[in-house]
Amino acid sequence: MDRPRAPITDEGAHRVRTIAIINQKGGCGKTTVSINLAATLAARGHKTLLVDMDPQGHCALGLAVPEKQIGQSISDLLRHGMDGQIGIADIVWQISRQLDLAPATVALAGIEQRLANAADRDRRLIQVLAPAADRYDYCIIDCPPSIGLLTFNALRAADEVIVPVETGYFAMQGSYRQEQTIEALTAKIGHNVRFKVLPTLYDVRTKLAREILSELKKHFGDKLLPHVINFNAKLKEAASFGQPITEYDGASRGMKDFDELANWLIANPPLKTALPSTAEIAAQAGANQSTPGRLPQPPRNAPFDDNANVSRAAELVERARELSARTAQLTQRLNKQTADQGVTQPQPPTPQPETAIAPAVAAAPTANAAVRPVSSAVQPPVERPGLQEKLNKLYGIRQTHKGTLFVQPGEGCEKVGIAGDFNNWNPASTPMSKHHELGVWQTCIEIPPGRYRYRLVIDGQWVKDPYNPATETNPFGELNSVLEVG
Repeated sequence: MDRPRAPITDEGAHRVRTIAIINQKGGCGKTTVSINLAATLAARGHKTLLVDMDPQGHCALGLAVPEKQIGQSISDLLRHGMDGQIGIADIVWQISRQLDLAPATVALAGIEQRLANAADRDRRLIQVLAPAADRYDYCIIDCPPSIGLLTFNALRAADEVIVPVETGYFAMQGSYRQEQTIEALTAKIGHNVRFKVLPTLYDVRTKLAREILSELKKHFGDKLLPHVINFNAKLKEAASFGQPITEYDGASRGMKDFDELANWLIANPPLKTALPSTAEIAAQAGANQSTPGRLPQPPRNAPFDDNANVSRAAELVERARELSARTAQLTQRLNKQTADQGVTQPQPPTPQPETAIAPAVAAAPTANAAVRPVSSAVQPPVERPGLQEKLNKLYGIRQTHKGTLFVQPGEGCEKVGIAGDFNNWNPASTPMSKHHELGVWQTCIEIPPGRYRYRLVIDGQWVKDPYNPATETNPFGELNSVLEVG
């Protein structure tokens, strides 16, 4: 899994389908569903990653992975984030040929406190999973029985949510509140996920179970999956032996239920909605600033309050404002350099929203930063031809006789690296050095001919190259830059 990847030959980005298994109530079968759904998909030849986000570590227990032998776990990966010290390949256990487990230990219980002041604390999971997207077809996330930072991370990373609901009265009532909670959280982060309810521990012989299933159908309608997980002793026996049902008893009723569930999920993928442009996000952020009541409020037990949680749209607005100021500083330096040479330098254009996320010159705001809309009273400088062409020639990528040269602005950051297909997505292996005289970050590396994806890693934040117009959407809805080496 540490071998360098081959150059990309297809035009579209591989998309791993990520399913979060969520319910605030314990004992509803979340881990049973997570383990056996992942194993069933893997048995069909789909490369599957099972991520345990529950500090109890029951996925490892249910798959016979001894806790004492787990050196590094998902908590270590979340703690290090994208600093390049460890990756998903360093923590996974191979359960079968097509099934890998990213285990959890009790150390995961303290990760919320450790990341309390991290600006990207609610995006750590999607960031650390992104470099491994090409290795898997499915990712199943087993969430803890609570709505906190761990579940919040899972929601950001997921395409869809499955809520296992035990066919009992209290579980049914809890599922209604669960639906409201997930809808409020996903609306708050601006990330739509498909919501499905899965009846579990269903015993067709009891009148109560049949009545509750009927009520679930009335309330949830097409949000209720057309299959149930029946009460089956073989599922419990399999877990006690540390095996998924695919290995323990392939002829059992439990195996049949998960086969039917997998069949339905494979045949009915969630619809891929078009991602809004940066300009649309920025415009919406401005609208939300003027009408603060439009965003739905989070539930009382949501992990962040309004002051601590800076939305993605508001973050873009803040970055656009900072970028304008930093660009003005850069232009003044360029003007001074050209004036010394007797050349009159044109004034820069105002950065457009598409370039407003360039973190090389605008660091991301902290979680407690006040978000201010861009003042309409500030008139943009007159755009004159020539400067943008000079910037494009100065920054970005170009081919030289020594290799591929990467150049980025030197302001506003302390550490810059490059991660891509050509270095196994490890930013530590390709750091950029600061050229203090020119005021830029740069590096030159030899890359074999081919087509590659890459991202800049600036002070731990993974972003696209703002000076390379060639991009494609990665499996998690963000942009990768694309490099063609002839």
